Amino acid sequence: MGKLIDGQWVEGSIISSDNSGAFDRKPRTFRDVIDKDHAVFTPDSGRYHLYVGYACPWAHRVLIYRELKGLQDHISVSVVHPDMLENGWAFAKAFDTQFAGTTNDPLFDSTHLYEVYQKAQADISTSVTVPILWDKKTNTIVNNESSEIIRILNVAFNELTGNSDDYYPQALQADIDVLNDEIYENVNNGVYRSGFAKNQSAYDMAVKPLFKTLDKLDIHLEGKDFLVGNQLTEADIRLITTLVRFDLVYYIHFKCSQKRIADYPNLSRYTKNLYQLNAVKNTTNFEHIKRHYYFSHESINPHRIVPLIGNLENEI
Repeated sequence: MGKLIDGQWVEGSIISSDNSGAFDRKPRTFRDVIDKDHAVFTPDSGRYHLYVGYACPWAHRVLIYRELKGLQDHISVSVVHPDMLENGWAFAKAFDTQFAGTTNDPLFDSTHLYEVYQKAQADISTSVTVPILWDKKTNTIVNNESSEIIRILNVAFNELTGNSDDYYPQALQADIDVLNDEIYENVNNGVYRSGFAKNQSAYDMAVKPLFKTLDKLDIHLEGKDFLVGNQLTEADIRLITTLVRFDLVYYIHFKCSQKRIADYPNLSRYTKNLYQLNAVKNTTNFEHIKRHYYFSHESINPHRIVPLIGNLENEI
């Protein structure tokens, strides 16, 4: 693993910590939008390309939105290999043995994802992450922050597709925002803060709020199918990508082992129900998920032993 510094790839751990030993997620680099009135980025069919990884929960959000909003024929996709090694995320051409579902880069024939970032800005200093929303017309990155990309996909292409389904409706936005903030801090990022903690105190500070929030969500979902307004919203889509990975990966690999999602009656039902949505099921690749986490994080799993697990779908 590594990062770009002044446009040059530098090997080294991208798992950064603050002074307390707690995992410190860095903000993303590109934060523009697509809008019909935008001076540069307008919602045109075939103009944009997504770089994603099936293993990554942040990229998974974007893939779910692409299907929910019927954008498969309008926004193309490249999928990185699940192994994130000394040169970071890579495409199929970087590996002698292919991993099903991995693609090459049709735009630049890149070997590694950092080369795509270099195309956007030659002297860039940044971590190299998925997802990336790329503009083929100007040859640059529009946005690489998943929470903003899903907002773009939610509304920007409605006139093009005729799909006006709204997963961030104005009447529910305040409630969605409150849940998003708590779920991001304690669950979405909480599993990483637990897994990448560098001392007991940092781990305790992450894992306790994680399970406190899961307990709270299980109670909240009593008699409910969705988190807000009795309808599928952004809050559900942001949560489900963590939940489908939890028992398979986070429970073991990240030491989030107080409970499984399967041990929560309402969260378990909720996860199974949401997984049956085509947009979720079609974009969930358990083989990529398992391989990435257990094989890529050498600091946590130095012998890169990938556990044998039977029917991976049973892990939700």
